[in-house]
Amino acid sequence: MAPHEPEYGIMRAPRSRASAVPPASPMERRPYLVALFASAPIAQLFGMTLSYDGEQAVFDLPFNPRLDHALGSTHGGAIATMLDNAGWFAAAPFFGSWLATVEFHVRLHEPVARQHLRSRGRLLRRGRRISVATMELHAEDGSLVATGSGSFTVTSSPIDWDALPGVESLA
Repeated sequence: MAPHEPEYGIMRAPRSRASAVPPASPMERRPYLVALFASAPIAQLFGMTLSYDGEQAVFDLPFNPRLDHALGSTHGGAIATMLDNAGWFAAAPFFGSWLATVEFHVRLHEPVARQHLRSRGRLLRRGRRISVATMELHAEDGSLVATGSGSFTVTSSPIDWDALPGVESLA
């Protein structure tokens, strides 16, 4: 397999190195993370999008019947994925290395069916090695569907911002 061909089989053209200075602030890093997520297979599979609103990472998921369980409500695994993503992407702009989810807790408050969902993540505590985020997920009718919290650790793998999938759209 060529170096520019991910294992999951989606071909991408090799990228040339940009000569721009890597983003240094959390605000400068956010567009890179939005582009990265938009290029992820899970974003395309679920139909999720990432944006930022102030200090919060925001994920939107239009109703997708392929994410329902047998009784017709949105599966808890899809809800948990939205919460984990919201927490991870709330913490990620503050670091120049990759993060890994250490643990996260999901509290499902009520079932939801046939509605657009929005999760929001907010960084509660930024540490040198471990950061903590809180997350909420609401349905389009305003009901609180789930809440969560997560811990995310800084890895020893630095981020090569200009080599991230999707960043060619930022040029």
